[in-house]
Amino acid sequence: MAADHPDAFGRAIRDHHRGNLADPLYQVDGSERREHPIEQFYFTEFDPETSADHRWFAERLEGPLVDLGAGAGRHALYFQEQFETVAVDPSPALVETMRERGVEDAREGDMFALRELFPADRFASALAHGTQLGLAGSLAGVEAFLGDLAHVTTADATAIVDCYDPTRVDGEAMLGYRADEPAGLAHRVNWFEYDGDADPVLHFRLFSPDRLREAAAETPWVVGEVKRGGTDGAHYDAMLEKE
Repeated sequence: MAADHPDAFGRAIRDHHRGNLADPLYQVDGSERREHPIEQFYFTEFDPETSADHRWFAERLEGPLVDLGAGAGRHALYFQEQFETVAVDPSPALVETMRERGVEDAREGDMFALRELFPADRFASALAHGTQLGLAGSLAGVEAFLGDLAHVTTADATAIVDCYDPTRVDGEAMLGYRADEPAGLAHRVNWFEYDGDADPVLHFRLFSPDRLREAAAETPWVVGEVKRGGTDGAHYDAMLEKE
């Protein structure tokens, strides 16, 4: 991340952690602004003992693990107690937050530049939870990411990624939703504002599980189990395994 990037998103979460949040963190699309629920999304405990959803993750990941787009370290704090965990995020403020919260190996880095960050066969599993895979921008970008992820993971590795399924999304309710003609594809465009700063626009590509399978077809990964959440099942987590 460039040094002059305002990092409104990361600063707000760090300030929340430190107890000095200056203003709400807003998610914005044009004239529409919604307060982003920081505590709910980033600071609730990840506990497989009490949550079946959390247990689904824990049963499918092993170490060494790379947590991509690790945010405030919610997952890393749990998994580092089970096995080696490396948490990666592009936000300097979020890396600071993770370290302050006790994440042992938190690093600033771009999940779309994995070959620059890690050697081949470094990890046994990977987690990218937060829909950040959509920032690949296209199915070709997803395919390229999966190729790089295959390079830095072992031959029998597993991975979990997530996205919103355009075939189930309520486009009127989702901030920044942009419909697209090809089946199973859409866009989402929005940005974050905090304490007078605005981050650059985020352009997510949304894709259905079938479109994810299409992107994975020319990579070593196979899309296996898909776990849907919410009342409409629009958000999903996908389990990836090496062929």
